Amino acid sequence: MEVLVYLVPLALSLGFVGLLGFLWSLKSGQYDDLDGAAWRAITDDEPDEPSAPVQIVQMDQRICGSGRQRGAGEY
Repeated sequence: MEVLVYLVPLALSLGFVGLLGFLWSLKSGQYDDLDGAAWRAITDDEPDEPSAPVQIVQMDQRICGSGRQRGAGEY
């Protein structure tokens, strides 16, 4: 029961810190535009500049083709 002397103030202080964090987020405008992030996630915008072409590299059959693991120095 002596541990409650430490746990109750700790729980109250953590709850108070959480409440302060929530009030700070309200004051700083974190919840002002709730729909904007959702619409930005589903819009299909094209990138401004084209990306570099993707090169397809064919893997060496000796290293990965047989399905068994190779030992050190064995290729």
